[in-house]
Amino acid sequence: MTLEIDTGSGLMPVHVWEGQGPGLLLLQEIFGVSDYIKERGAQLAALGYHVVAPEIFWRLDDVDLDPDAPDLLDRALAVLGRLDWGLAVSDSVAALEYLRGRDTAVGVIGFCFGGGLGFNVAAVADPDVLVSYYGSALPNLLPLAPEVTATSLHHFGDADDYLPPATVDSIVAALGDAEIHRYAGAGHAFDNPMPAFHHAEAAAQAWQRTTDFLSRQLPLEGNR
Repeated sequence: MTLEIDTGSGLMPVHVWEGQGPGLLLLQEIFGVSDYIKERGAQLAALGYHVVAPEIFWRLDDVDLDPDAPDLLDRALAVLGRLDWGLAVSDSVAALEYLRGRDTAVGVIGFCFGGGLGFNVAAVADPDVLVSYYGSALPNLLPLAPEVTATSLHHFGDADDYLPPATVDSIVAALGDAEIHRYAGAGHAFDNPMPAFHHAEAAAQAWQRTTDFLSRQLPLEGNR
């Protein structure tokens, strides 16, 4: 279902998959809350989590991210170039606070753009856990690392043109005791099912590690 959350400066549309367990803030890639992100939301809810995925681009006009468009990536990058990062963070925090209103533990899971955004949210809003898939903004956010106290899990592909191995090395060095996994042969956005990005083996292994991590660190019986 969809509903709107008051951000303090407008009503933000969010997608909700209801579960009885802890809350999970699901943060989109640059392609928006796509069918792929919705599928991940449904899968997390099937495990028992209460999942909310905000439409981070809601403040922008002229957002046309047709998944079948041959220039989808260029369109998405153009949209991202118009995004106010600070508002994206505060909007995401508003969604996290909505989840906290259920009086449960809360976590953040983000993919690509959402992986970096989730890291920033974790630095300012202190969720219980963070799962970040190849957070594209991480190289610029490492000064925030000391503020991220959430138990965290990070996934990176070793064939990522946006986050090459040397860059990932510097990220890993800044993340302290975070759980890190790197996947040989996997490029950026390897979890996305689009043929241009998908790496089936890495995606399956990372998802299993993600669900195992959540079962340990954000257990379904962990309501406050």
